[in-house]
Parts: sequence; structure tokens; C-alpha cells
Amino acid sequence: MRLRLVAATVLIGLTVAGCETREQSGTAIGAVAGGLIGSQFGGGPGERLAAGIAGAAIGGLIGNAIGRDLDAQDRQRAYAAERVVWVEGRRSEWRSEKAYGYVEPGRTYYRGAVYCREYTHTIYIGGRPQTAVGTACRNPDGSWSQVG
Repeated sequence: MRLRLVAATVLIGLTVAGCETREQSGTAIGAVAGGLIGSQFGGGPGERLAAGIAGAAIGGLIGNAIGRDLDAQDRQRAYAAERVVWVEGRRSEWRSEKAYGYVEPGRTYYRGAVYCREYTHTIYIGGRPQTAVGTACRNPDGSWSQVG
């Protein structure tokens, strides 16, 4: 069942990518791959879903022209750094031979009764930064989900 889901997701991503520019294709494929990679992390279903969503966001961020040089391990490191910021509220860094990055916590607030935290993720490849801003909120079960 899971293999079928993965195959269908990849097929959809490649189909969509065929209709776009090369940079847009990289973003689409990166988002799909990031979602699949991210969904392998987390303890329960809520955390795996959050990891998949975060993986898709990271994949979209790093799937464009500058991100084509990141591999699956770099994406995993990037997601792990985001989780530290969401849960602990402190800066987190990651590094590999080809790239590095850091995630900084931003404003923490309540959205209704839900605890949320903004963050900024900066990734460097070849000394060139790529930055994205996001928001994650804590779920009732204690896991975190990226919401923006």
C-alpha cells in the first residue's frame, strides 16, 4: 500500500514537472521528494504527517536551482534542525560537506488556544544563501505541524 502511494506521488510530481520550467520542476520534484522523506520521521501518525508536510516545504525551498545540489541526507538534517526550533525554541544548525544551514526561532504566540512559533530557515550552498520563513503549531497530542 505504501509503495503504491509513493509511486503515485512520484508519478504526479513528475507529470507536473513536465509542464514547467526547469527551476519550477526542481521545486515541484523537491517538494514531492521532501514530503516522502519527511514522512519517514516522527513517532506517531501526527508527527509523521507533520514531518511529511515539513519535508515538502523544505523540498520546495531547496528544490529550486540552488537546491538541486542537496541530497536526501541534507534534507533530513534540515528537517531535524526545524524540529529543534519548533519544540525547543532555540537556534539549530546543520552541516554537510556540500551545504549547511541554520534555523532561528521567531515570534511565539497563541493562535486561539494553539501554541505557535515562527521560524526562519537559511540554507547555504556554495556560499549562497536561500531563506524561507515558516510557522509551526503544537497539536493537541504534543506533536508539531508546519502551518505556513
